[in-house]
Amino acid sequence: MLIRNSPARGVVLPGVFRPRSDTWLLARTAAREPAPRGARILELCAGPAFAGIVAARAHDGELVTVDVMRRAVINARINAAINHVPIVARRGDLLSAVAGERFDLIIANPPYVPGGDPPRRGASRAWEAGADGRVVLDRIIAEAPRHLAPGGTLLLVHSEFCGTPTTLRAYAARGLQADVAASETGPVGPLMRAVVGSSGQDHEEVVVARGKVPQP
Repeated sequence: MLIRNSPARGVVLPGVFRPRSDTWLLARTAAREPAPRGARILELCAGPAFAGIVAARAHDGELVTVDVMRRAVINARINAAINHVPIVARRGDLLSAVAGERFDLIIANPPYVPGGDPPRRGASRAWEAGADGRVVLDRIIAEAPRHLAPGGTLLLVHSEFCGTPTTLRAYAARGLQADVAASETGPVGPLMRAVVGSSGQDHEEVVVARGKVPQP
């Protein structure tokens, strides 16, 4: 699939999660987030890496991406080349792929659709995230603070159905200044609709939750 009329151009290889409105919300928010010129930027669960590419261009930054899928890593490298963005794309399990490294900006559009046990294989790894949709979210929040540079920021996008207050409390518990950096309300997406369809709720708020290392 070819992506043209978006903040970044590129392709989506078969089997790699296609960017949706939450991807572009995260990308725009990351581009606006204050960060030093030449910032080190990490995109987790990167897929085709569009959000990280947009952020790296906005901040003239150094981009590192991580995804568990080999094809997604290849896809990230292709799209970075198309957009003339230097990249280090790694295959790995979240922050274990960047042990000992720190970043000015960490962003992720992780799996957040509630379901059963998180799948170990297949395309659904890109969206299914346990009974409450927080399996990956909570891991990132637990591990990311030690990878943030002084004054660094963590941006996570997810649906209100995963519990926005829960995310903000988890940030605060780890010493981060917590708020909602951006949000959009729209029709429940096709993946989430299968989970909440019986509730009668046909709209959802998607948020970019921000956790920032306090300045001394």
